[in-house]
Amino acid sequence: MRSWLSLQARALPAVALLGGSLLHAGGELAHGERGMVATVHPLATDAAVAAFKKGGNAIDAAVAAALTLGVVDGHNSGIGGGCFMLIRPAGGTWVVVDGRETAPAAATRDMFVRNGKAVPELSLTGPLAAGVPGALAAYDHAVRRYGKLSLKDLLLPAARIAEDGFVINRHYAERLAASARELQRFEASRAAFLKPDGEPWKAGEILRLPDLAKTCRAIADHGSGWFYRGAFAQTTADWMNKNRGLLTLEDFRNYHIKLRQPVITTYRSCQIVGFPLPSSGGVHVAQILSFLERFDLKKMGANS
Repeated sequence: MRSWLSLQARALPAVALLGGSLLHAGGELAHGERGMVATVHPLATDAAVAAFKKGGNAIDAAVAAALTLGVVDGHNSGIGGGCFMLIRPAGGTWVVVDGRETAPAAATRDMFVRNGKAVPELSLTGPLAAGVPGALAAYDHAVRRYGKLSLKDLLLPAARIAEDGFVINRHYAERLAASARELQRFEASRAAFLKPDGEPWKAGEILRLPDLAKTCRAIADHGSGWFYRGAFAQTTADWMNKNRGLLTLEDFRNYHIKLRQPVITTYRSCQIVGFPLPSSGGVHVAQILSFLERFDLKKMGANS
């Protein structure tokens, strides 16, 4: 029996199919028989499709997309942050990977308080706002255990995009403009995301991220240990120490992903599987569907 997937494909440039086609008429449904990729950016979608064509599976494709999004959609994604992964191997049980960031060991409950008052900015930008990134550890675990390609195979395409540059879209340009003041505060962020005159890059212009490319290539060559126990962790710890941050080399070395149990519920005849705490999504979706199950939504009509 052939497997198939369908979705409402409104952002069509970022949707790609293997063995399928996009149907523009009617409800704009997209159908695929061997695989489907949908991301917020065409380059990330292309990276995922390339992973499939190279012999990879859905895990490889997802990680390839995520790593590329860390370049072209860095205000939402990246190896400097964390992630959740919900995986179901063929014929297997659910695998729930918690790759969220962790706070420094030296973190305290009043670290964002000054003179008895909370200072929200301290938790948003600067050395105190950072935790140990978990996304890379989660990607590495998923690819090693369930993928067919190597992490290097998936990192190098992202590195090439960072080196060669990509066209900034409207959303990226808006985020740069909104964050320009914060980006000005630090030498590295100024150099990476602002023009020499201090102005943010605009939509339609090409942005190159050579330092990110070097980081991706170093991880590809030396493995995730370089990031968590080697030169990257040491450089980050040194910067934190000079700038009154709390992250240390030991914080990086002590990081590990957590494997959790999924939140499983039902909605009518369907089984719904979601991510557990610390994510709120799985619990909230289960609650919402539990309420909706009591109503005949079809009779109520759209937007009722």
